[in-house]
Amino acid sequence: MKKTLLALAFVGALMVSCKEKTEEKMEEATDAAATEMVETVDTAAAATEAAVDTAAAKVEDAAAAGAAKVEEAAKDAKEAVKK
Repeated sequence: MKKTLLALAFVGALMVSCKEKTEEKMEEATDAAATEMVETVDTAAAATEAAVDTAAAKVEDAAAAGAAKVEEAAKDAKEAVKK
């Protein structure tokens, strides 16, 4: 009986010990996954911001070029009306 109780106590201690190690490994894996996810989101946000800035600059340049063409067409129309 004594040997049976000692064997059960030993098995119980092993199970608790393994459970703690598994929990630690799960916490580490969760932290690593969270860190990687944050880094990925930050990288994607930076890339998106750069693309938006580039697109905004192109639109601004196109708007300026369009405005210059409109002004030129207005001057031509004004001169045509004077003639």
